[in-house]
Amino acid sequence: MTPLRWLDFDTSEGDDGVTTFDALASVRPADRDALAADIVRVLDWAYTRYPGVQGPVEEGGDWDFDLQLVESATDATLHYDAAARRLVWPGDGAAPPRLTVALTLSGPPAFCSALSAAFGLDGPAHG
Repeated sequence: MTPLRWLDFDTSEGDDGVTTFDALASVRPADRDALAADIVRVLDWAYTRYPGVQGPVEEGGDWDFDLQLVESATDATLHYDAAARRLVWPGDGAAPPRLTVALTLSGPPAFCSALSAAFGLDGPAHG
C-alpha cells in the first residue's frame, strides 16, 4: 500500500452507523496533478470495489462521496469522471495561487473498514 500524499482524512461515525471520512487539501497549482492522483486513487478504488452502488446510504447506496473545489474565484465545480478515471477541473483560466479541494466519503462499517485498510486510514473516533 502506497500512502496517500495529499489527503489526510478525519473520520466520524454517525448515530446511524454511517462513517464519514473528510479530507481538505490545499495545494499550489504546480501540485494539482499530484493531488488529483490521490483523489483518483481513492475514488477508483471505491468505484472498483463497490461498483454500481454509489449513492446516499439513506437512499440505498452502499457508499457516497462529495467532491468540491473550495475557495474558488468562480462557482465552478470539480468533477470525478468514473468512466475515464480522472478528475475534470473547471475551466482553463489562470489558476489561483492555491487550490483547495474537499473530499468526503461515507458508508456503512464494511465499506469504511475496507477503505481504512486500503489506504491506512484511522477508523472512527469512539468516545
